[in-house]
Amino acid sequence: MAKLEKIQELQEILHEDSENFQARRELALLLLDNGFTKEALQHFLWLTKYFPEDSQLFYNIGIVYEKLKKFEKAKEAYLKSIEFAPEETDAYYNLGLVYTELKEYENGVQCFEKVLQKDIDDSNSYFNLGICYLKQGDLINAMMNFQSTLDINDQDLYAHFYLGNILKEMGDTESAIEQFKKVLEISPDYSWAYYNLAVIDFEKGFYEEAVYKLEQSLKYNPKDLEAYINYIKIMAKQGQYEGAREIAERALNEFPNSGDLYYFEAQIDKKLGNLDDCRKELNLAMQYADSLCIPQKQILDELEEISE
Repeated sequence: MAKLEKIQELQEILHEDSENFQARRELALLLLDNGFTKEALQHFLWLTKYFPEDSQLFYNIGIVYEKLKKFEKAKEAYLKSIEFAPEETDAYYNLGLVYTELKEYENGVQCFEKVLQKDIDDSNSYFNLGICYLKQGDLINAMMNFQSTLDINDQDLYAHFYLGNILKEMGDTESAIEQFKKVLEISPDYSWAYYNLAVIDFEKGFYEEAVYKLEQSLKYNPKDLEAYINYIKIMAKQGQYEGAREIAERALNEFPNSGDLYYFEAQIDKKLGNLDDCRKELNLAMQYADSLCIPQKQILDELEEISE
């Protein structure tokens, strides 16, 4: 029987007998599985009036609130589930995710450690511990937990990616490159890995290699503003101002309201001697000042300079 037909059948059963608890529970789960979260919530909450200490009901209510991004309510539901069934770890794991969303990272750490006490090989808990420590700025513990994730599941591309970022920040560029390359082995279209490799090449002065990787990054994610900005900088660094201007135009097709892009294009036109275009672009940069990283006074000074 198709799921929607089953939903209809259960609704008809409840229409005849509203206190058919098994049918209501089954309907609530089916609604949740098929994306009818608000409808599922109504049934779960109704059931708690009759089963106020049912840990599974509160666990499912937590899932619903999490899907609805009502994280405080999700936290309350998971805590209730744990209160009635403290030996179950699923609620601890989900509660840890909710604490992470709420930026209560210490509480999140405690939840994931609780899961690992029962299952030392839970790679997802190690990964989320890594996220909690990373958010707190504890790079060493974050790195250790991402590595523990990979010791269990070497195909976790996100653990490789975060580990690569940490290694790069710590100055171990070669090890970071290995991690980003591993990401691309697992997922060849992961744009952020190409972007990070391009940044490393740019910093080393390997401009041709950086350009190739930025093109790959933009192929898979044409909405990557930082990739465009670095691409423009690389072309300008090599004195390829016409090429840099072409990249700026490509970028502005994707981000027509970016003050930074207009500013960078103005600098290119200034180098090319196109002062009228430069002036126009500086004014456009001011028009979109809310997206500027450059101080507005600096732009006003430049406008005054080229107007003299």
